[in-house]
Amino acid sequence: MNRRNFVRNSILTAGAMSLPAQGLFALFFQQPAWNITMLNDETGLFTGRGGTILFSKTKEGYVVVDSQFPEQSKILIDELRKKGESPFRLLINTHHHGDHSGGNISFKGVVQHVLAHENSKINQEKVAKDRKTEAAQLYPDQTFTDTWSEKIGKEKFTLHYFGAGHTNGDSLVHLEHANIVHMGDLLFRNIYPNIDRGAGASIKNWITVLEKAGKTFSKKTKYICGHSPKPEDVVVGPEFLPQMQFYLQNLLSFVEKEIKAGKTKEEILQNTFIPGADDWKDAFKFVKVNLTVAYEELMG
Repeated sequence: MNRRNFVRNSILTAGAMSLPAQGLFALFFQQPAWNITMLNDETGLFTGRGGTILFSKTKEGYVVVDSQFPEQSKILIDELRKKGESPFRLLINTHHHGDHSGGNISFKGVVQHVLAHENSKINQEKVAKDRKTEAAQLYPDQTFTDTWSEKIGKEKFTLHYFGAGHTNGDSLVHLEHANIVHMGDLLFRNIYPNIDRGAGASIKNWITVLEKAGKTFSKKTKYICGHSPKPEDVVVGPEFLPQMQFYLQNLLSFVEKEIKAGKTKEEILQNTFIPGADDWKDAFKFVKVNLTVAYEELMG
């Protein structure tokens, strides 16, 4: 793939310390504050402090997938406006987490519609109410259950929901003409993933979701990961889906062996890495989250 890198900014943004996991601090402070990489003439990636943003310029306006945080989404809006006066047609959230939807508020009065899976909207509202941050939210005004599809300009955007995975509201966003699928946090590239059991995550079904993705899309499809060790590594091919499946299955197998060996939950949580997944690193400090969710899922 011929990627053309046209904007780079290495000044760290204010408020970067608001991320919850210490591992994210270290990773983000090692990276440029933001970066725009074009995948083709119409489609590009914005990487910065949060989950990967995908944008597509159509004759009807920009379609943006995910929004990171307010500072980053404001930068993206400003940079895209420098390219012309094209409106913002649609903002899509792959799921509700703040590093993917927290920047929605910057699109208030800018974008025509915000779209997400119905469970994602429910999760956004619940988290905002619990944290008393409702005034800082722009919720989806459009939702779907299983599939949503619309042709905007020459690009056809199709959203799929294959059930619970990283959360219970993860959308797979397919740009059919470009043959690119934004997977949100269903794909962490060689990083221990966040698994949000409180938002309905399922490791077992996550494996099934990835299997369905492999059967639904072509062998030439490019996939966008929500996170990777380096911003330039967020684009992967179909061969990475089985690697993500392997990590999740290996996690379950390891914890199952520990349970059968008579280990308590507390003893299992003493592990600082997941044996059998040597290529995967705990960059975000999620090892205990992974072990806890696997244990609870296996124990019912």
